[in-house]
Amino acid sequence: MLKTDKERVIAELAARLKETETLVVTDYRGLTVSDLAELRAKLRQHGARFSIVKNTLAKRAAEEAGASNLLVYLEGPTAIAFLESDGDPVGVAKVLGDTAKATKVLSIRGGVLQGAEIRAEQFAELAKLPPADVLRAQLVGAISAAPTAIVGLFAAPLRDLVGVLDARVKQLESEDQ
Repeated sequence: MLKTDKERVIAELAARLKETETLVVTDYRGLTVSDLAELRAKLRQHGARFSIVKNTLAKRAAEEAGASNLLVYLEGPTAIAFLESDGDPVGVAKVLGDTAKATKVLSIRGGVLQGAEIRAEQFAELAKLPPADVLRAQLVGAISAAPTAIVGLFAAPLRDLVGVLDARVKQLESEDQ
């Protein structure tokens, strides 16, 4: 690779590292070309791009981008999943975790989640969360449950009053007979 090409790659990678708030560094050693193509397609569905990077260039780009915390993950064959701003971190973590289990060769080293460093174990915990749509539905359910409970609390005394009045009417009717 020519020096100008290396400089261009470093500049592009540094720009991606600066722009991306969430990324996952993996070891892809042992994945076949078809495995990589399938993994890339699945990650794209969740808003992530999976790029194989050369460590020497990635290290220089990380230093240039001020992401020196990533340097510890850049050993051996390295691929990085860059999450777009509208991507689903839980979905990406699930895809990577499922691929790691299925192939037994992909391994997650660590990365950055919303600007904070995160270890491989934490990505595994993230993968256990329900999908974003399910979380949204649970949130809407929780929010709508509060007003329903309040209405029930206000309606309960009225229901009880109607019950008391009805009982009194029946009592008076039975005395008249």
